Amino acid sequence: MLFNSYEFIFVFLPATLIGYFVTAKINRESAIVWLVLASLFFYSWWNPIYLILIISSMIINFGLGKILINASAHKHRYIWLIAGICFNLGLLGYFKYANFFIDNVNHVFDADLYLGEIVLPLAISFFTFQQITYLVDAYRGITEEYQFTHYALFVTFFPQLIAGPIVHHKEMLPQFIHRASFKPYITHFSIGLTIFAIGLFKKTVLADGMAQYATPVFDAAENGQILTFFEAWGGALAYTFQLYFDFSGYSDMAIGIARLFGIKLPINFHSPYKATSIVEFWRRWHITLSRFLRDYLYIPLGGSRQGKILRYRNLIITMLLGGLWHGAGWTFVIWGGLHGTYLVINHMWSHFTSQWQISEKFIAATKLSSWGLTFCAVVVGWVFFRANTFEAALNILQGMSGFNGIAIPSAVASLIANHMGSIWVVLESAGLTTFIGGGRQFVFTWSWIVVLFPIILCLPNTQQIMSRIEPAINLYSANEQTELSPCSKLLRKLYWKPSLLWATFTAISCTCGILAMTRVSEFLYFQF
Repeated sequence: MLFNSYEFIFVFLPATLIGYFVTAKINRESAIVWLVLASLFFYSWWNPIYLILIISSMIINFGLGKILINASAHKHRYIWLIAGICFNLGLLGYFKYANFFIDNVNHVFDADLYLGEIVLPLAISFFTFQQITYLVDAYRGITEEYQFTHYALFVTFFPQLIAGPIVHHKEMLPQFIHRASFKPYITHFSIGLTIFAIGLFKKTVLADGMAQYATPVFDAAENGQILTFFEAWGGALAYTFQLYFDFSGYSDMAIGIARLFGIKLPINFHSPYKATSIVEFWRRWHITLSRFLRDYLYIPLGGSRQGKILRYRNLIITMLLGGLWHGAGWTFVIWGGLHGTYLVINHMWSHFTSQWQISEKFIAATKLSSWGLTFCAVVVGWVFFRANTFEAALNILQGMSGFNGIAIPSAVASLIANHMGSIWVVLESAGLTTFIGGGRQFVFTWSWIVVLFPIILCLPNTQQIMSRIEPAINLYSANEQTELSPCSKLLRKLYWKPSLLWATFTAISCTCGILAMTRVSEFLYFQF
């Protein structure tokens, strides 16, 4: 079931809320059981058969967790931990990567192996990683012993089930049994509905609005069509913004829904396109995944403790596996490898320039150039992330580099020539050419880009607007003074507070978001 669907907004969510607070009057355990059952229903809406998978996975992992908590011998606990991790990764590997592996074996050895169609279960990447964190923390002695219903709610809580955030048991389980979570508070409703409305608007109006200008370009590239400079950059930026508002919108909606139940989820997204380095980008983008990769992969590999060379190796390995986590395809591996390389270069450059003293008059220019380089590197990475084939990605990058020429639709050229003749003469002498057709697509694509760019760079994000009332668990605290925007000044004017103005804004955002739900539109992280 999608957050941006009529059945969710008008049926499932109200019924689940009412049932939760009604059963809470009986006792807390009844409310927890109700929420687990509702979450399992939410999960089964897409395909009921996979209820067997998620329930079996929970039972086995909960049992392993109890063994790890109670086992006295370190050696035995370590064996059970390895067994649990292998079990979880085995499930993930089969459903997500088995056919990818077979396809590559067939290609390399000219074989004809066939496993049959394997449908990827929803959220398997997220609930697998979440349960691995539980097992590791149980092994480390961090995990307390909880009832199975509490653990099941930790895994299946529907706001974060489908696309994260990847949460720790210590962040969520205490909240589920806290007395305040079982009573309806108007403050929780007002905060939750505001954040949900903002997220819904981002998803259905902005993200889905940009999708119609990104998809045709990537489809054309896959079909071998030659793309010129503005076509390629238009498609790449359209997808860059689509993914931004899609993921940001989902994160807001998840946080808002959870807050209706009195639960705070971790912030998973913090204005990543304001980053002035790749290191900062990964502190802002998919924050809980970055935390998981750092704590359960990068640090166990050795982190930065074994010298620079091994540190760079660990970064590359971590990002390659992070890329493969996103999807079973070589374009995802390339994307992960690119970001691993970016991070290595970033750390090398930071070390090289650590003793440099920059004059105050050059600080702004330095930040701007750092932001520009970071943003362009991220956009190049998204091309591989979005493209279905390596050839399609190269086709788009070739167009973005200007190798296929720089051209605009003839209708747009005529408009410029008629109203700004001298400017057109300069552009034409610089090599700008024209092509027939595509004027409407060109104008709308770049109009959206021009409108959304300042929103991304200049406006405070949802968590900053709501920061006075701590809407979620803050995993990243930005220094507003270092951002390339007047965010800190706007923030003081846009702070959320219970008022008629904010109630009106929430109602308008929610109405626009609902009216924009004209078709089924899955979140881009929906089946990762």
